[in-house]
Amino acid sequence: MFAVNHGPYQSVHIGQHSSTSTLCTSGVPQGSVLEPLLFTIFTSPVSNIASLHNVHQHQYADDTQLFISLSPTHFSAEISNLTGCLSALNSWFCINGLALNPDKSDAIVLGTRQRSASYSSLTTVDVAGSGISLSDHIKVLGVTLDKHLTFDDHVNSVSRSAFYHIRAMRHIRSALTEDMAKTVACALVGARLDYANSVLVGVTTKNVARLQRAQNAIARIVAWGTNRQSTSLSALLKHYHWLPIHQRIQFKIACITYKTIHTTQPAYLNSVLEHYIPSRTLRSSDTNLLSVPRVRTCFGSRSFSVAAPTIWNSLPFDIRNSCSIASFRHKLKIFYFSTFSHL
Repeated sequence: MFAVNHGPYQSVHIGQHSSTSTLCTSGVPQGSVLEPLLFTIFTSPVSNIASLHNVHQHQYADDTQLFISLSPTHFSAEISNLTGCLSALNSWFCINGLALNPDKSDAIVLGTRQRSASYSSLTTVDVAGSGISLSDHIKVLGVTLDKHLTFDDHVNSVSRSAFYHIRAMRHIRSALTEDMAKTVACALVGARLDYANSVLVGVTTKNVARLQRAQNAIARIVAWGTNRQSTSLSALLKHYHWLPIHQRIQFKIACITYKTIHTTQPAYLNSVLEHYIPSRTLRSSDTNLLSVPRVRTCFGSRSFSVAAPTIWNSLPFDIRNSCSIASFRHKLKIFYFSTFSHL
């Protein structure tokens, strides 16, 4: 089935059958190459409204997120800004034939347990005239965020999904060659372990171990029936060129950092990275290092502005100075394999 646009008229074709042409005074066929561009132009005022109220905004397709930074001293004013922004957005949506759906809206306060206790009086957020209760966790682009950013719920979800496919693959392993099994394992399990894994930097050892058990299990299944069946897990992962979970997290952040430094995009990540400039001429002046901000808490050290420079500066100069992302990834993987520790 596909749609055909004949000037102001559109029709739908299914096989050898076609619908009657209908006059279309606005819009484009679904799936048109113009659709994302026109949607972006149509919704561009949303970011302008958010900035007028000093509210940060992030949008992915039709999923819009508004967020503010709370402080105990300006708590009331910051909540008022957010409420005013939501009210203005609701008015704009109504004027432009759209609507905010409170049933599909979520609100959450993120922070340490100590800081969250300071905002115990905040229980709801007004969205389109409806009070949205604060949630303990929300799901954003497939990542489950809990209010203390422990990522326990997210790791549980990833682990559950990974072991579901591991159990399914166990039933068909005898019908696959080792190369086929490795490909299926990377597609079904490896992709889930790698998706958005950069947010897991600094999580507890327990959560990393849960994901590592999933990777170990799929490695054993891929090696089933081969002469490597009784090989140690470290040797298996090296043979399949699979980095362990904690190094995969560092690998992802290092690659994101390289791309951000060399392309200055995305802007919100580039804005938190600063090249290290010593107060006087030192040998480290031209080694492509990043400045690491000072933080007082473990919670703060997990932010991209701290974790990215820390991981970047730990890499040898030859890797940091790679001429392309392909060369960087190749050298980085060799480096991490050289520091591979036993599981």
